[in-house]
Amino acid sequence: MSTELLPPVAPDVLADAVEQLSARLRKKLDAAIPGCADQASATADGAVEVHFGEDATVTLRPGPSGTVTNAEQAVCTCLLAPRCLHRAAVLGAAPIADGEGDTGGGDDSGTGKAAGSGTASDTGAGPEEAAPTAPAAEVAATVVSPAALTAAQVLAATALWDAAAEALSAGVTAGGAVVQAELLRAAHTARLAGLPRAEAAALRVVRSLRAARERSEGQRLADLTGAFRELLADTALLASGAADTDAAGSARRVYEQGGSLRVYGLCREPVLSATGYGGVTTHLVGSDGAGYTVSDVRPGGLARVKGAGSASVALGGAVLDHAGLARGGLRIVGATVSADGRLGAGRGVSATPMRGVDWSEEPAAALFTRPVQEAMAAVLADGAPEAGGPGRTAPSLLGCDVEVIGAVGDSVVVRVAGEGPLLRLCPAHPHPGLPHAANLRRIAEHPGLALRVLGRPDLDRAATLRSLAVGPVPGASATLRLPDAWKGRADLGYDRLQGEHFPRETAGPADCGPVTAGPDPLAEAPLWRVRRLLETGVAGGRRAVAEAGRGTDAASLCARLTRAELGVAAHLAQALTTEAGRRPRDIFGRLTDPSADAYARAWLASAVHLAAAERSLVAASWSS
Repeated sequence: MSTELLPPVAPDVLADAVEQLSARLRKKLDAAIPGCADQASATADGAVEVHFGEDATVTLRPGPSGTVTNAEQAVCTCLLAPRCLHRAAVLGAAPIADGEGDTGGGDDSGTGKAAGSGTASDTGAGPEEAAPTAPAAEVAATVVSPAALTAAQVLAATALWDAAAEALSAGVTAGGAVVQAELLRAAHTARLAGLPRAEAAALRVVRSLRAARERSEGQRLADLTGAFRELLADTALLASGAADTDAAGSARRVYEQGGSLRVYGLCREPVLSATGYGGVTTHLVGSDGAGYTVSDVRPGGLARVKGAGSASVALGGAVLDHAGLARGGLRIVGATVSADGRLGAGRGVSATPMRGVDWSEEPAAALFTRPVQEAMAAVLADGAPEAGGPGRTAPSLLGCDVEVIGAVGDSVVVRVAGEGPLLRLCPAHPHPGLPHAANLRRIAEHPGLALRVLGRPDLDRAATLRSLAVGPVPGASATLRLPDAWKGRADLGYDRLQGEHFPRETAGPADCGPVTAGPDPLAEAPLWRVRRLLETGVAGGRRAVAEAGRGTDAASLCARLTRAELGVAAHLAQALTTEAGRRPRDIFGRLTDPSADAYARAWLASAVHLAAAERSLVAASWSS
């Protein structure tokens, strides 16, 4: 179902429309939504009309922001309006507008992001955030002790927890428009109460639920499972009343005065979000080794991504484009920097281009001289909060020198120089319109090639690096031979490697037999059974988990986990299946405890433990 013509709709507008429906019409809502987008047509005055036969027409008139933000902007001509099925169906088919909160993560929001922040495959995108324009005294943050949450915030978090628990209990199969509307209403209440991070997590769950029900291309059940884990973990912490205001997030990203900076380009990274945003992020390193970024991310698709790679940098009047900045440098006066290294482009910021540095020169060289095990330990400690915790961001960039061994599936197997561990190089973005995958396939054709790689560790896969850029290894004979204009590096998301860029002596098939990717402690552990149980609950709801807990499968699951000395995982999985099947009823067959609270807590406990256990195994894979 294409929704290109339908404007985004504010969550509270959709929630109100669904709430006004009668019980009879709510049962028909899910069947009415799919055909709405195909019937949409634009009018001359900028409105969008959806016709339901000859008797009813729904008209959406978005405001100046392009979003339907109040009920008066969505009208229907039928007699039941505004409590009609037509209006609710059209609003349910439209994309969900982004909230105003800043979650502190995501590859595609804000004016920039730190080299250690940023996707996973599906993290939610937001509109580009305006850079600060206030004087430095107003930009600078005041250091104060975090205050406790208010009673209204705790109540809003509790309501959001209840809605999320019901959505989890329903699963994808029963998580239709009515369940999503309840979650959106609770998310809107959380925003009004000053909980922007929880609201953003709820919007990600609703978008993923929609994509799963529509079977959208690229949607993964694992992404929806992670979104549920994050939402439940956030709201459980907030609803407990033990959290402070830092856990609530902030409605605007705070920029601090950074003074004068000298930053040098490292590489460009394409940003293409499933929620309709595209652009580029240029990663930079400061003279002190700190990571910074400048981004240009706006609504758009693949064409927007390709064009942004050579677009001008909107920072302090700099005349460089992103391609030039990735291989050059900037001297910035009056810089404003967010906590995660995003460079602001506000008033009073001026930037002057200067010569860039090669990867073999400081400060860039420090990224490649640090032992990979030590660098990965720092990534796990500093760049990735606890599993399920609030504000999870993408890990820091990691650089290393490697030797190509060959291809295994969509990955290139390499060995870190100096008898280091085996790593898998995977595309940072799998979209076929981007050259990531094609470049890695060409690299895999040259076993023995010495390569300098810069990428982002994949914390969900064993010893895997999402490669962003490559370059030649200084002093190596069998290494890349890049054009002088590339300044010693190739951005895998924008530059295309050709045969002339490789040395002839490494060309041809490998002579050492089949390539193996090395041990994978994550795949060898029986934790995948727990993951399948959790994903079964997300797909089929509470009833599916209860069914999985009956018979010999549940006993086999616990036995295998216990034999592998994963007793806690076995205990939590057993508790989850038991709670899923606990549906006490009175003598008339009515549920005496219809709440999904206990089930959601059991699911969350197992999910958080699984994420922590997998993270430990991933860490071990980088040192083997």
